Amino acid sequence: MSEFDLAVIGSGPGGYRAAVLATLRGLKVAIVEKAQWGGCCLNRGCVPKKDWHHSAKLIAASRDFAQRGISGTLTPDFAAAWQHQKRIVATVRDSYVDYMKRLGIAAFEGHARLSGPHSITVGGHTLNARNIIIATGSSPFVPPEFATSERILTSDDLFDRQPPPGRRIAIIGGGVIATEFAFILAMLGHDIEWFASGKPLARSRFSGPALKLLEQTLARFDLKPQAKRAIALHTRPDHVELEFSDGARTEVDWTLLATGRKPHTIDLGLEAVGVNLDRNGFIQTNAHLETSLPHIYAIGDVANPGMTANYALADASLAVENIISPRSVERENAAVPEVIYSAIELARIGSTEDEAEDAEFEPALGFAAFETNPRALGQDGHDGFVRLIADLDSGRLLGGEIVGDEAGELIHGLARKVGKDKALFELAHTFYNHPARSEELLNASETLAAKWGLMRQIFTE
Repeated sequence: MSEFDLAVIGSGPGGYRAAVLATLRGLKVAIVEKAQWGGCCLNRGCVPKKDWHHSAKLIAASRDFAQRGISGTLTPDFAAAWQHQKRIVATVRDSYVDYMKRLGIAAFEGHARLSGPHSITVGGHTLNARNIIIATGSSPFVPPEFATSERILTSDDLFDRQPPPGRRIAIIGGGVIATEFAFILAMLGHDIEWFASGKPLARSRFSGPALKLLEQTLARFDLKPQAKRAIALHTRPDHVELEFSDGARTEVDWTLLATGRKPHTIDLGLEAVGVNLDRNGFIQTNAHLETSLPHIYAIGDVANPGMTANYALADASLAVENIISPRSVERENAAVPEVIYSAIELARIGSTEDEAEDAEFEPALGFAAFETNPRALGQDGHDGFVRLIADLDSGRLLGGEIVGDEAGELIHGLARKVGKDKALFELAHTFYNHPARSEELLNASETLAAKWGLMRQIFTE
């Protein structure tokens, strides 16, 4: 029997971050993984997806290469792209595992199950821990009317094994996974048939202007979901037949189900020790990420409906801090960026206008477009904007949104500024590289202040 200060179940971004940070803070830590080290994000999620997205953006940009004095065309090779992401994943995974070894984190492979309030069984091992973090992530949600097969894939399947041959793909879904892969797979040489109940990201927290620009950019690549509901998928020897609610049928080479994800809580022994789930299957936690047993924490997809690596990483830091200093910090989902990687990048942080009004703030908007930004023009990437939301009375930054190339990087310019009265002052008094896309953060803050009479707040302490 082994004794630890902390045992972590799951090695995805949240679990790995928690184990590393707790070790750096002086705790004796064990981590358990039943599959591949690094979890979904590394092996079949954000890491390989962003590798493909970079390739997709290069191919998309090549349409304008001639006017830059670059001749020739780029031809996608999907089989080579699939192998490339596998090499990237393997490199990162090796680095993860090596770092854990160098830190002295005890690593166990196998299915973990809570056998008591402070104990975990893994194969023939029993781990005792003063604190436990459950970071088991999520798995694809497959609607009951469908079933996966060698030609009907989830996004996990897409990276676990080489997809079947054929250029014509059906994508089912209108959320993040569908919106990202419709563009990525199209640029990597596929003909996309996209089916969804509404417009892309219709249920997201992105603004109307952001979603409109996304829709327009997708349309440039002939990507627009058809408002048709598939009710059955039939796998044939060399194709998939889709049957729709209106009686129509179509055939494709293979199908990607982008129908969401569900928290992974199967056979963890949660019920036996009294860890409660909510009606949607997420582990219930309080603001400190404690479950119904205060020494057991749950983080990431298994407990956070945001279900992104960004939330998992934020949760990990918070849980470790609360283990070291009990109930010292609370979850701040508003401080965590949300980013979409599609035909155009979308990033946001903080509150929306409606959320600000519900919280009894009076939202004031500041806007700056990339269409005249020298850096954006020089990169043929002038679509998009920076959009800030502040409180009219105090000047406090309530939220921000960036749409365009490198939005996922630029959003960090607003990180830890949301909720601060001095945020606009800090943005306006930062010295920027020129020319740079980030200068639009300055322009948006000054535009907001000038429009809404907040110049005093940003130019005087």
